[in-house]
Amino acid sequence: MRSVPPWARVYVACTALGAVLCAAPVSATHAPWGAVALLAALCAGCELLAASRSKGDHKPEGTGGAGESGASLRWHTPVMLAAAFLLPPPAAALVPLPGALLARVEQRPRWLRRVWRAAQLALATWAASQVHWALGGRDAVVTSDFPYALVTAGAAVVAFCATLTLLDGGILALAERVPVRAAWRGLFLRSLAPVVVHGLAGLMMAVLWRSPYGPAAALLVLLPMYVSWWVFAQYHRERAAHRATIRALVQAVDIKDGYTRGHSERVGQASMMIARELGMDDERAEVLRFAGILHDVGKLGVPTRLLRKDGPLTPEERRVIELHPEYGHEMVRGIGFLGEARSAILHHHERLDGSGYPYGLKGGQIPEFARVVAVADAFDAMTSTRSYRRARPVAVALEELERCAGAQFDPRMVEAFVRALVRQGWHPVVTADETPPHAEPRLPAPHAPAGPETRRGTVGGPRT
Repeated sequence: MRSVPPWARVYVACTALGAVLCAAPVSATHAPWGAVALLAALCAGCELLAASRSKGDHKPEGTGGAGESGASLRWHTPVMLAAAFLLPPPAAALVPLPGALLARVEQRPRWLRRVWRAAQLALATWAASQVHWALGGRDAVVTSDFPYALVTAGAAVVAFCATLTLLDGGILALAERVPVRAAWRGLFLRSLAPVVVHGLAGLMMAVLWRSPYGPAAALLVLLPMYVSWWVFAQYHRERAAHRATIRALVQAVDIKDGYTRGHSERVGQASMMIARELGMDDERAEVLRFAGILHDVGKLGVPTRLLRKDGPLTPEERRVIELHPEYGHEMVRGIGFLGEARSAILHHHERLDGSGYPYGLKGGQIPEFARVVAVADAFDAMTSTRSYRRARPVAVALEELERCAGAQFDPRMVEAFVRALVRQGWHPVVTADETPPHAEPRLPAPHAPAGPETRRGTVGGPRT
């Protein structure tokens, strides 16, 4: 919605008109205005609190609906759903309006974004309340009739998610020009699980609100929700700091060794494919991806003239370049979150037959992560154009990996990588100013002969 097309503006206007029509009958419903005002103020307070907590976090701004993962929507969703469980539909539609209209908006046009957010949240809350009241949920909340109260609340949550999904998909298609077939894909399922959790919190608020303890007790439900949100936000800030550290190191290597720009990201991608094929859990697979991305960080300690030299290296120059695993290990040894990745950075040029470097480890002495990265590194080196040779086809590179399995590479890692490529294809990551390497959607069984410059057991030398 950076430059909003005319049809998207019409869509927002129609959504706003729908919200007005839904809230218009509120004067005839004998709404409890005290409860409406308190819930609306609470919703607005959640918006302002989330905005103050997230200030300085640079995240892409979503549409504010089902597909949004922003902290403010997660934080005030229980309040909106509690309003849907407690208030008549027209009154419930009023609750999100003050917070949405006062929300901090970074991108222009700000007024249109505020109107859009307010309208879609009002419609979603109205739809949830309409379904809840139509199924007799109000009486179930008042009498604490379980499990029927859970059934009506669940139906209301589904209506809330479905409304946001419908509206979000439309704005994605019209404002962001996402293809119609893809606009709604996955939005509902991605939003359903977290909103179900918030729906339970909203139901607890509604039940306590109607209890003898009153609204004050209901507000206590938000305390654990806030604590959980704070922990979740801290976790994501920590992960963002990790990514920033890795990105800075990789960019420094790419600037120094321009011939291999994008190599680190592709090795990380290939390492992740092997990890998935081996059945590693998500945490180890992520650390292995870090290992692939940072495996050449030690090149920062190698003279630039050697990295950019055209033609063969002298024996002395090769010895200098072969120090880069040790340089890299020294650079990252104090970065605790890398864990096993540090050993991969140090040992990714070791070979199963003991002819590798820096320590000549053999077989099982080589850490598992290093054996994975060695395969990914050699594959990308062979399928990328370098100053000293042209890229090889993917099938030829795989044949060479299989020829060297058992001597240079772990056969299990090679087999896992071949299986992953046959099933998924190779779609390498490409940096902004890089010519993409050879890519194939699916792979036949490797059969082509290797190039004349390749010798058995020498795939991926120190220039990789």
